Amino acid sequence: MRPSNAISFRASDARLAQDAARNLIERYGQVSPEEADVVVALGGDGFMLETLNDVRPLDKPVYGMNRGTVGFLMNEYGADDLPARLAEAEEAVINPLRMRAATADGMVSEGLAINEVSLLREGPQAARLRISVDGKPRLDELVCDGALVATPAGSTAYNYSAHGPILPIGSEILALTAVAPFRPRRWRGALLPKTATVRFDVLQHEKRPVMADANGRPVRNVQWVEVTSEPSIRHRILFDPGHGLEERLIREQFQ
Repeated sequence: MRPSNAISFRASDARLAQDAARNLIERYGQVSPEEADVVVALGGDGFMLETLNDVRPLDKPVYGMNRGTVGFLMNEYGADDLPARLAEAEEAVINPLRMRAATADGMVSEGLAINEVSLLREGPQAARLRISVDGKPRLDELVCDGALVATPAGSTAYNYSAHGPILPIGSEILALTAVAPFRPRRWRGALLPKTATVRFDVLQHEKRPVMADANGRPVRNVQWVEVTSEPSIRHRILFDPGHGLEERLIREQFQ
C-alpha cells in the first residue's frame, strides 16, 4: 500500500486527455508535482516519457492512464476509484541511457533516453559504422540504415520494430540492434551487459551523414556516439497489479 491522497494530474494536448484531466481534477482535486504523492499522466507513451523526464528530479512515482494510442507504459483509463488503484499499484524502477555524441564541428552533446539511443542515416546512402564495446572493437564496419541501443523497458518499441529482442525487466541487459543491415547481411545484433559502454564511429561521415537521437532530441552529422546506462538516475512507474512491465513484455511476444 502507498499513500496517494495528493495527486498531480498532467495531460497531453489531445482532446481525450484534456477532457479526462478536467473530469479527474473535479473529482479528486489537483496539487503541484512538488506537493503530490503521485503524478498521474494522461496521454500516450510519448507523453509518459516526457512526464517521467520532467518529474525525475522530484523522485515521484508516475501512474499513466492511456488517453493516446499504443499506451505500452500506461494503465487502462478509468475515472472511478482512482485513489484505491493508486494505493494498490506496483512500482517498477528503470534507469535511462546516457548518450554522448560528437559532431563534425567538434561539439559534444549529451542526452538521456528511457527507451533507446538510435543512429540513423541522414542522406540517400547507407551509413557505415564501426562498433566498439568497452573500448574493444567488435565490428569493423556495419553498413546499414542505422543502429540502436535499447533498454529492457524500450525493447518493445523501436528496437522490436527493427527485429531486436524483447528483454525482460530486471535482466541487466542492453540490446544492440541494427536497422536494415546490409553488410554483414542480416546481422542479428548483440546482447550486452547493462554496464557496457557502446561506441559508434561514423565512417565517411562527410559523404554518409548520420544523426543520433535520445528521447526525440536529435544531434545531426555526428562523428561518434557513446552510449552507457545511467544507474544513478531512476524513473519510478506505477502499474495496476498483474499488468506491470514484465507481464506486458511477455504478453507482447505472444500476440
